[in-house]
Amino acid sequence: MPAGLLLLRLRGRLRAGRRVRVGAGARVNVARGAQVVLGDGVVLGAGSRIEARAGVVRLGAGARLGERAVIVALAGVEIGAGAVVGDWAAISDARPTWSDAETAIRRQPVRAAPLRVGERAGVGIHAAVSAPVGDGAVVGPYAVVEDPVPAGVAYPAAPQPRVGARRRPADSAS
Repeated sequence: MPAGLLLLRLRGRLRAGRRVRVGAGARVNVARGAQVVLGDGVVLGAGSRIEARAGVVRLGAGARLGERAVIVALAGVEIGAGAVVGDWAAISDARPTWSDAETAIRRQPVRAAPLRVGERAGVGIHAAVSAPVGDGAVVGPYAVVEDPVPAGVAYPAAPQPRVGARRRPADSAS
C-alpha cells in the first residue's frame, strides 16, 4: 500500500480490507471528519481519485474503480460489492443549484445527498453519475445520470447530438 494511504490509515480516516490493489498515481484525499472504507479485493485503477470531503466513501468487496475515475463525496458515497466504475467516470453526491438567476453559479449553494451505486452495478466509461444506481443496473458509456436508475435497468448512453439532416436526392419526374 502506498505511503500516503498508510498515513491516512494511521490517522483513522482510511480502513482497507485484504488484497486491496492500488494502481500507479491513484489518490485518496480524506478530510477531517470524513472516512474511506475499502472492502476486500477492491481495485483502484491507475490515476483514479477519491475525494472525501464529508461523510463516508465505501467501496464494497470486489468493487473496481477504473483508470482516472473520480469519486467526490460531500455527504457520502457507497459503491456496492462487485460494482465496476469505468475509466474516466465521475461519481458525485452533490449537484449545483440554480435558484437565483442573478447570482453566479459558483456562488450558489450545492445540494448534497448520500449516493449509492448498487451491488454488481456497472458504470460505463466517461459516465457522470449524481443519482443512485440500483443493484445490477448498467449505466452506458458517456451517460449523464441525474435521476435514480432502478435495479436491473440498462440506462443508455448519452444520445448523440444531431449534426444535420441528410438530404435525399430529389426524385426525377419525367
